[in-house]
Amino acid sequence: MDDKELYRKKLEAQLKEWRAELDKLKARADRAEAETKIEMQKELDKLELRINEGKTKLGELAATSDEAWNSVKAGMESAWDSLTSGFNDAVAKFRDREKSD
Repeated sequence: MDDKELYRKKLEAQLKEWRAELDKLKARADRAEAETKIEMQKELDKLELRINEGKTKLGELAATSDEAWNSVKAGMESAWDSLTSGFNDAVAKFRDREKSD
């Protein structure tokens, strides 16, 4: 298996983990009080956006030829790091909001 394929599988696994985390947070938000639920929904929407952005990046990776892979790899890693950071920030804000309830 080449580097591009391994990297693609790694990103797919990360997206699955994010989706599972989002599903857990949605379930917790469903049990929250109405006002808190509204605030939590904002963070859930941000998480959903990050997952969709990740899917887009994964699609871009799939469309990259093997020859071009080495030249776009650094940009892809930077974009993915940004997505990961945004996802983690949104999860932290969700949990902070949940604790303040």
